Amino acid sequence: MSAEQTELAFDWSCRIMSDNGCGFPAPGLHSFLFKPIFEVGGFEFNKVMLLALITTLVVITFFYAAFGKAKVVPGKLQMIGEAGYDFVRRGIVYETLGKKEGEKYVPLMVSMFFFIWIMNIWSVVPLSQFPVSSVFAYPVVLAVITYLIWVPLTFKRHGFVGGWKNITGYDNSLGPIKWLVAFIEFFSNLLVRPFTHSVRLFANMFAGHLMLVMFTVASWYLLNSWMIPAAGVSFVMTMAMIVFELFVQAVQAYVFVLLACSYIQGAVAEHH
Repeated sequence: MSAEQTELAFDWSCRIMSDNGCGFPAPGLHSFLFKPIFEVGGFEFNKVMLLALITTLVVITFFYAAFGKAKVVPGKLQMIGEAGYDFVRRGIVYETLGKKEGEKYVPLMVSMFFFIWIMNIWSVVPLSQFPVSSVFAYPVVLAVITYLIWVPLTFKRHGFVGGWKNITGYDNSLGPIKWLVAFIEFFSNLLVRPFTHSVRLFANMFAGHLMLVMFTVASWYLLNSWMIPAAGVSFVMTMAMIVFELFVQAVQAYVFVLLACSYIQGAVAEHH
């Protein structure tokens, strides 16, 4: 995309049946690119990084405020914090790993859940209006963290030979096809799994943001002459998409953490 096309894509003076001759400024990959806020030694710090940093501070500040001076009779903030913490602990970690095995992973999974959720929520917050998770690097890093937990844990629990059997699903009872199954499981677990773990979150947030931008821009583009009723329909669709995105944002945080727990559970299980 040329500089002129990029400039036109962000030109809010484009309206249907306007005199400037520009068409509908359709959203695209340029909707996910941001100019650096500042640059230091070749390192560029942009809006997405700022939102990720704010997300980190929000999560840390909230839980510190909720539990920093925990009371036997909790206040409102502590009650909200306990409800969120307990939701992830009991609803995801305990259900997947069990209480005994999962307790040590609760802090990580709670942090991951709320970090992902808030990164997603930025897409419907005025002024920010961008889901951090729609930039592929962020889901990838979270998936790699999970990967670096369950793979070493597999070998720690089962030893070198047992670890490979766990990962590949090697089973003598399968007969001649055991090597085919082992190859498929090896490829699936060590190579495909981290990709699908990250791309699921990324793709949902990417598509959701693109749809929101499209209906938002369309509402403004159609707000002219006799097309105003169509602009109203587009605006209603925008509101509906926002409500739907709020649901998807929470679900994607839940699914990501649930899968992380299931991978760890597979590492400690006798059979993959």
